[in-house]
This record gives sequence, structure tokens and C-alpha cells, in this order.
Amino acid sequence: MERESGGPRQGDPVAFTNRQLMALIGPLFFEQFLAIAVGLADSLMVSSVGDAAISAVSLVDSISALMIYIFSAMAAGGAAVAGQYIGRRESRNASDACQHLMVLLAASSVVITAVLYLFRRGILTVLFGQVDPEVMAASDTYYGIVMASIPAIALYNGGAAVFRAMGRSDLSLNVSLLMNGINVAGNALLIFGLGMDVSGVAIPTLVSRIVAAAVILAFLANPALPLSLAPPREFTFRPVLMRNILSLGIPGGIENGMFQLGRLVLYSLISTFSTAAVTANAIGNTLGNFHCFAGQAVSLGSAVVVSQCAGAGAFDQARRYIRKLSLWAYGLMIGVNLLLLALLSPIMGIYAVSPEAERLAVMVAVIHGVASMVIWVPSFLLPACMRSAGDARFTMVVSMLSMWLCRVFFAYILGKTLGYGVVGVYVAHAVLDWTVRSVVFLLRYRGGAWTRKAISE
Repeated sequence: MERESGGPRQGDPVAFTNRQLMALIGPLFFEQFLAIAVGLADSLMVSSVGDAAISAVSLVDSISALMIYIFSAMAAGGAAVAGQYIGRRESRNASDACQHLMVLLAASSVVITAVLYLFRRGILTVLFGQVDPEVMAASDTYYGIVMASIPAIALYNGGAAVFRAMGRSDLSLNVSLLMNGINVAGNALLIFGLGMDVSGVAIPTLVSRIVAAAVILAFLANPALPLSLAPPREFTFRPVLMRNILSLGIPGGIENGMFQLGRLVLYSLISTFSTAAVTANAIGNTLGNFHCFAGQAVSLGSAVVVSQCAGAGAFDQARRYIRKLSLWAYGLMIGVNLLLLALLSPIMGIYAVSPEAERLAVMVAVIHGVASMVIWVPSFLLPACMRSAGDARFTMVVSMLSMWLCRVFFAYILGKTLGYGVVGVYVAHAVLDWTVRSVVFLLRYRGGAWTRKAISE
């Protein structure tokens, strides 16, 4: 394939000023924070519906989250391909890659959603067959509504990833604000205003995701954008583009899917501990989201930058940006986590749990918060950068092996066999797993093999 006129030679520089980097990462920071805050508000509103609704939403959302993780990774892989074409100054290929990404997300999400409905009864019975009949009934209702939103959230994630590839994370933030606003307002109206049960939680989720997908697709149809979607009738399938997208998206989807599966395994383990341990884990999960959101925002932004550097073959520049953005991530995460640690006592007062649950919650929050400040960046930001440069298979294999061998296996050893309970699970998760990941990914980064994995012509 001929490089488009005006395209760079391999190694040509890709320049991002500090102002451009802040314009990219700033909206991502607020978008990540917004998602956590809205999730927390949702959980508080759901708690007013009753125990059966709380359990149903939690159980079904574990399946929904698995789907979202997979499609988010596929979207990120497709955006990385577009980013590499941008770095090569191949604008037509970049736009066509976005078109192929959205077609892939639409087709695969519809097929998976059909399977989820076709085997609905079996899935609920196998996964949640031991729950109370009231919880099962609520789960069935919630499942029946929320799973219809999977194609919409897949397309929204794809559109958001494309806008990030263009450096327009501000637009994805605005659509996210719209989606989450509809969700929260809808929950408040249907739960508190109309007195609905679990349906009042599910319907706003479905509507908000459909609206978000429609809005972001409408924006992407603007031909004035650097990356835009052509009308469906003009779509021409190009195998090389789809192969490049799948080469990054499939490993990322498998990695994220296995990650979520590992979380479910650990939830199952923790459920065998005391009630105080289960409560402490719930609090730890909530705080854990706040521990990492700043780093996740920088990670999303750094993937955009590195993919363009990789496309241009400017790997020395990619390394400089990785170092710079890693320092930014460290600074943000240290600031956020020190604040959370300082506020830990009043936060515990809000939950008003038993003394034993509070003691365990403080311990797991400290473990996770300190680990987030020290080793999260090489454990997660670094592989995200290498993945965006094309090194997706290696990061997938390392992440999966580390999760099952360090996080899950040692969680059972420390938590169950040695009797450290939920604290042992968090040591395996945030100390052992993250340390192993950090060492391996740092060695890979220093070795430079990741610089030879860019997409093919």
C-alpha cells in the first residue's frame, strides 16, 4: 500500500505540546471521576428499592461489566490502529479503520446480545441458581432490560475511543455527562417519583446508553472531522484493516474478559469469609476505583500519543512521552491517594459499619492506596502504551498469567489456607500481582521488542 502524499518517513517526529496533552488528559480525568461518582450515586438510590434489587443489580451487572470490558478493549485496539495511521499521515486509512471498528463492534455486540437472550434462563440459573427466589425474579427482570443496552454501550465506547484518537476527549466527556445525567435523573424519577422496583433502575440505564450511542454516532458522521464515518452504503470491506484491528482488539478483549472473570472468582472466595470481610471488600472496591481513576485517565491519553508515535516510527519520541506521562500519572495518583488516606477516618464514619468491618476496610484501603501510588503506573500504564504500539499479545499473555498465578492462586493461599482473609486477597492482588506485572513490563519496555510490533501495511 502506498503511503499518502506528504506522509512522514519512519522516525519522523510527532509533536504534542504540554497544552495539547493537558487538553487530551483533562477531560479524561473528569470523565473517569464522573463514572465512579455516578456509579456511587446509583448504588445509593438502588439501596432504597430493597435488598432483592441491590442483589439483582449487583449480580447482573457482573455479566454486563464483562461485556463492557471486552468491547472497551476492542474499541481501544481499533483506536490504536487509527492512531498509528494518523502517525503515518494516512488519513484515509485512519478513517476507514474507524469505520471498520464501528462495524465490528455493531456486528459482534448484536450477536453476543442475541446469545445472552437466547440462553438467558440457563445463564441466570448456572450463575445465580442458589439465590433466593425473590432475588432471582428481580435479576430476571433487570437482565431482560439491561442486556438490550449492550450494542449501544459498545458503539458508545467505540465512538469515544475514536474521538480520543483525534485528541477530542472533550467531546466524549460531554456525551458521558449527557449519558450519566439521563441515568441519574431517570433513576430518581422512576424510583422515588413513580415508586418502581428494579425496572426503575434498568430502564434509565438502557435509555441513557441508547441516547449516548446515537449522539456520538451523529457527531462521527460529520465529514469535517479528521476521522469520520461515511454512510453505510459507502462502506467497503478491507481485510487488512480488519486484521489490524483484530490483532490489537482481540488480545485486549480476552485480557479484559479474563480480568473480569478473575474478579468474579475472587468475589466468590471473599463470600466464604465473614460478613465483616465481605463488607470491607465492598468498601475497598469503592475506594479502589478512586485510587486508580487518575492513572486510568493518563493511561487512556498516553495510548493516543504512543499509537501516533508508533505509526510514524518515532519510538525515541514515544519513550520521552511515556516517561513524561508516567511522571504526570505518579503526581496525580500520589495527590489523590494521599488525600484519600487523610480522609479515611471520616469516610469510614459515613459507612457506619461494625468495628471489625471498619478495621478490615481501613487495612485493605491502605494496602490498595499505597500500592496505587507506588506500582500502578508500570503495572498498567506501561502495558497500555506498549499495547497501543502493537504489542498486544505479549501484554495479554503476561497479564493473564500474572492474574491467575499471582492474584488468584495466592489469594487462595494467603486468604484461605493461611487465614489472612480479605487482607490476604488484597496483598495478592495489589502487591504480588502488580509487582510481578511491573517487573515484567519494565523489562519488556527496556528491551525494546515492543517497538517492532506496529501494524502491517
